[in-house]
Parts: sequence; C-alpha cells; structure tokens
Amino acid sequence: MFIRKYISSDCEQLAELFYQTVHTVNAKDYSQKQLDVWATGNVDLCVWNKSFLEHNTFVAIEDNTIVGFGDIDNTGYLDRLFVHKDYQRQGIASALCNKLENGFVKITTHASITAKPFFLHRGYKLVKEQQVMRNGISLTNYVMEK
Repeated sequence: MFIRKYISSDCEQLAELFYQTVHTVNAKDYSQKQLDVWATGNVDLCVWNKSFLEHNTFVAIEDNTIVGFGDIDNTGYLDRLFVHKDYQRQGIASALCNKLENGFVKITTHASITAKPFFLHRGYKLVKEQQVMRNGISLTNYVMEK
C-alpha cells in the first residue's frame, strides 16, 4: 500500500467507496434509514472535489485500487476518513491518520459509532455525544479531540 495526495480524477471513486463503506461497515451500528440519509449515493462531485482540493486530502492505494481516503482542513478538523469495505483492519486508516495528523497541535473529528473505538485507540478524547439530523432522521456521532 502507498499513500498519495488526492487528485480530482479520484473523486468519483471516493464517492463510491464512501457509499459502499457506510452501507456495509457502518450497518452494524446504524439502521437502514440512517444509512440511506448518511450516504444517499448522490454525492455532488463538484462540491466534494472542491472540498478535497481545499483540504489536505490523501488516498491509499493497493494493487492500483483506492482502498481508503481521508481529509483534514487547515483548522485541524479531520472531516472524512473511510476505508474500503474489503480492506478493513489492515492498518489503512492508521496510515492515513498518520499523514493527516502530521503538523497539527489539536485535531477534532466527528466520529461515527463505528469509528469511535478507532479514534479512542489513537488517543482521541471524547468531548460529547451528539445527534445530527439528516432529512428528519437522527444520527449519533461523537465530537472527539486529540
């Protein structure tokens, strides 16, 4: 596996990876209705590409396949961190976080129920549990800081 900077031609693959990961990996912690409003399958690629280019964004590659991605903004907000459903528990999220966290004194993220143990293991502290509303459906996540 190697990690490189994001390029605009990655965007469509990242959107698909996001959808597939949410609907499989996160399915143990969220209902189908919650998964459907979280990852609708209708990502605005222009908006995502713009945010990826504005943030420090990395993609993980294995056998010419994008197997994970993550992005962090200039304030230290770790926005997205997703690993392909078929490449879980192989150190990809940790390797991406090592790149993303580099150079920041304080990092904040909004972790899903599924991701919370990963971030706790990395030394993040739980700030608060919160409910995020998407199309009238409540999703639990956790504000965490390192």
